Amino acid sequence: MTPRSTARRWSRVAVPAVVTGVLLTLATGPAVAAPATAAEAAAAVTQTAQQVEVLSEQVNDAELAVADQQALVATADTAVQVADAAVSQLQPQVDAIVRSGFVDGVPSGLETVLTSGSADEMLDRVFTISQLTDHTDAVLGEVAAARQVAADARAAAAAAQSAADAALADLQAQQDQLNSQLARYQADFALLSAVEQAAVTRTAVGPEVDADATAAAAAAAPAAAPTEAAAIAVQTGLAQVGKPYVVGGAGPGGFDCSGLTQFAYAAAGLSLPHSSRTQSGMGAPVARQDLQPGDLVYYYSPVSHIGLYIGNGQMVHASVSSRPVAVTSVDMPGYAGARRPTA
Repeated sequence: MTPRSTARRWSRVAVPAVVTGVLLTLATGPAVAAPATAAEAAAAVTQTAQQVEVLSEQVNDAELAVADQQALVATADTAVQVADAAVSQLQPQVDAIVRSGFVDGVPSGLETVLTSGSADEMLDRVFTISQLTDHTDAVLGEVAAARQVAADARAAAAAAQSAADAALADLQAQQDQLNSQLARYQADFALLSAVEQAAVTRTAVGPEVDADATAAAAAAAPAAAPTEAAAIAVQTGLAQVGKPYVVGGAGPGGFDCSGLTQFAYAAAGLSLPHSSRTQSGMGAPVARQDLQPGDLVYYYSPVSHIGLYIGNGQMVHASVSSRPVAVTSVDMPGYAGARRPTA
């Protein structure tokens, strides 16, 4: 399995351990009695819808963590190659030392005196032996250091590979949990009446803005955006209205919440990671009363939903599997803050 690729990322978060804890909470929590009324059923489906989005964004975070681990593996493998090359470069010098007979030691002082034909020859030999000894020690020291570097690099590569394998296995478990929760949501949602389904959608993501209001926002938002990038992002985001919500989707056919904001800003040349939690920590914080078109608005604690503000108290976002990309009020339940992306 290969994680979905993302563009250049501003920052990273290592999340598998935290995510696993949340997943266990969701999966092993106390049993809940079956809904006794239509209202209780709608409330249960609403809760499941939010759990699906939480899990979906956790999977996005885990994919970023897997990509980071795989990058560390590649870096460690490169370090091993460099270290091995350094050892190889020293090998000819080691071979020369072995051929010279100095690898097992140098002649003693007495041996040098006894085998010299004259005092001058003896002095020359002592000087030469001293030079060879220093050279031998230096080369063998370099070889030992290079071999240690190579061994350390191999250990680091093995550890990085092990961490990447663990992160990938954790991601698979999270995806399995997400698929199960999504299937549950879709099955429960299908049992509701049309009126109840509409109520669930409104509760989860707020009332949808009508077509005329959306068109008016699309016309006004780009001009009111603080930067050209924000204007392009807003135009791109609004152009996706009506496309389906897709778990893990980053366009162009379908989107989840952070996939939509990532796609919108990518059109403006600004790369965001596919993670609502990571996006919520980028750029400058913006107060609710100071929102401008192009700002990222995020929800819940920890953050599990994000949208793109378009002005006039509205945002465009991908919200839940029963509803396509839409424009709604920014003041939906769980509002937690806003950020203004910068290049």
